[in-house]
Amino acid sequence: MALLGTPLVVVLACLAALAPVATVLVWSRVRGPQPFRVASRVGMLVAGQLATVLLVAALANDYGEFYSSWSDLVGSAGGTASVSTFGSGAAAGRAANPASLVPTDRGGPLGTHVRAGRLGRLHVLGVTGWSTRSQWPSRGLVESVTIEGVASGLAAPAFVYLPPQYFQPAWAHRRFPAVEVLTGYPGSAESLVNRVDYPRRALTAVRQHRSAPMVYVLLSSTVAPPRDTECTDVPNGPQVETFLDRELPSAVQASLRVRSGDWGIVGDSTGGYCAAKIAMTHYTVFRAAVSLSGYYDARQDVTTGNLWGGSKALRMQNDPELMLRLYPAPPVSLFVTISKQETGHDGYPDTRRFLSEVKPPMQVTAMVMSHGGHNFRTWDRELPTALHWLSGRLAQQASPHTGS
Repeated sequence: MALLGTPLVVVLACLAALAPVATVLVWSRVRGPQPFRVASRVGMLVAGQLATVLLVAALANDYGEFYSSWSDLVGSAGGTASVSTFGSGAAAGRAANPASLVPTDRGGPLGTHVRAGRLGRLHVLGVTGWSTRSQWPSRGLVESVTIEGVASGLAAPAFVYLPPQYFQPAWAHRRFPAVEVLTGYPGSAESLVNRVDYPRRALTAVRQHRSAPMVYVLLSSTVAPPRDTECTDVPNGPQVETFLDRELPSAVQASLRVRSGDWGIVGDSTGGYCAAKIAMTHYTVFRAAVSLSGYYDARQDVTTGNLWGGSKALRMQNDPELMLRLYPAPPVSLFVTISKQETGHDGYPDTRRFLSEVKPPMQVTAMVMSHGGHNFRTWDRELPTALHWLSGRLAQQASPHTGS
């Protein structure tokens, strides 16, 4: 019996309904020593509760397609990946060449200076335990920060990962590409450090010469909790898109040695939708985006409330698929991933429709997994390739400016 679909739900629903009935009928008929009777009755109660929990879990999994098969659930799903390119090579940028970032100038280590940008402010709350001070030049640093938007009035907790090169004397006058990383809904910034472990993945990619050193800003896409704004500037509501695409880069660029206009953006699920939308509409800031199991149409439900204020035009401007169908394609590169086993309304069929609309000068590289679900385990397998791709799309030359 498949993990997804009606048959399993029906079976579990029947078990959940019959378990309490059976408990009532059998309760007084249990015979034997008292310890046996007590154990039998406790077992019946536990069985009834377990059936209910399994039913709820199956319904939630059917809705979100977190696990697409039994092998995916137990962690034994394998499968293959196919990679195809859609659109034009004009937006592809330079090929990955980490060696081109080897510095030639010398200088002392430069610490993090917190400053206010024209549109946003970054406040350092403290250093995490991810590395010790002596490890910064070899492992990098993860700091806990709060980012505030001037116009939006929004503030979000985040983590910033600075690569080892940021603290090495030979790199003291270099600016780095930056990557904004977004969770799905609701998500937390902590999961990007503790579960996905972006700092370790970024460090490994650099050590294996599969990525240039980059600064990562890790935060939840739920900037105005508990509402799911879909990273939208809501009429008379939270201006989340402004916060993510203008204010956050302004705050980081004023505080850290980050190159202006040389940003990437990564997200999973809702974060993937946000990454694709923001890169397509703000390509002068974000040169490339990665969408891990994202979707490409405008959503509105009980978690979002009214996002568009009744404006069809605003809804259309937040729908990547419709933007490609009705407007000229933007000069931006996207890397999208999906599994063929993600068959719901925001899964493989949705991604295929989006890819069918791609045209020059936009370019989309699609990584399609034969097995996998809408979960961290699948994204773990996709992320090394995605970060390698992203590094190759961000500009690889040093900034003529120095300092922070």
